[in-house]
Amino acid sequence: MTTHVLETAEADLTYDLHGPLPTADGRPPLMMIGQPMDASGFRALVSNFPDCTVVTYDPRGLGRSVRKDSRTEHLPDAQVADVHAIITALGVGPVEMFASSGGAITALALVATHPRDVTTLVAHEPPLIALLDDAPAAQRARAAVRDAYEAKGFGAGMAAFIAMTSWAGEFTDEYFAQPPADPAAFGLPTEDDGVRTDPLLSDASWAVSDYRPDISALTAAPTRIVIAVGEESLGLETARTADAIAALLGQEATVFPSHHGGFVDDEYGYAGQPEAFAARLREVLGATG
Repeated sequence: MTTHVLETAEADLTYDLHGPLPTADGRPPLMMIGQPMDASGFRALVSNFPDCTVVTYDPRGLGRSVRKDSRTEHLPDAQVADVHAIITALGVGPVEMFASSGGAITALALVATHPRDVTTLVAHEPPLIALLDDAPAAQRARAAVRDAYEAKGFGAGMAAFIAMTSWAGEFTDEYFAQPPADPAAFGLPTEDDGVRTDPLLSDASWAVSDYRPDISALTAAPTRIVIAVGEESLGLETARTADAIAALLGQEATVFPSHHGGFVDDEYGYAGQPEAFAARLREVLGATG
């Protein structure tokens, strides 16, 4: 692995290159992007692609990528500009792309605006809550996570987030009638460290989950788009959003092993199935003509 820093007007973007460029087999490099996860979250998945050239990066303001614009919110357009800049800097043409969560939203926006950057996009569980039939209720649930975080800190906010993302089906009155989630029940800290900058629990990333894809641009792009969903996520919020965007693109979501973070190992406390996930990703990418 080699690490590189691409300096732009608004951020110094750190990305990692796992393997040679040009690639050994002539295939496009595989770029993996997430949000608000940085490159470290793809460690287990990358290890299952030892024969491929893989590119990972830290989004601006996260991990090792330092912002210069004095802003704190995360915006899809800015992230698209960053990913496009890295692909251009690689200098080998379009890439294949696996994109997770908010990174999948960035990837959809990238294909809509730079359709020749990506040959195949596998977009895994993009949390496009504006596409849900119960979008106002989903936004209310998201706001409750932010409110718990602002009131009591990380443990309370993360407990509320786990409760929200574990809820099956639409967000009903029954959901909102529940008592606040207990951080201790999830092994989370109950004390407040005073920090309020978490990009997942604050409202800093709301512009990402509020994004509305340009369906006309996506269907007109030469990119092959595969919307993916974890088999353990079925019925949960990010599976419902995946199904919604898949339907707008005239397809059904492709099922992958495990859950929303199914490509991670036990490093983060909620292990997926990275080997099986990687095998499925290879299978899906291999279907490219």
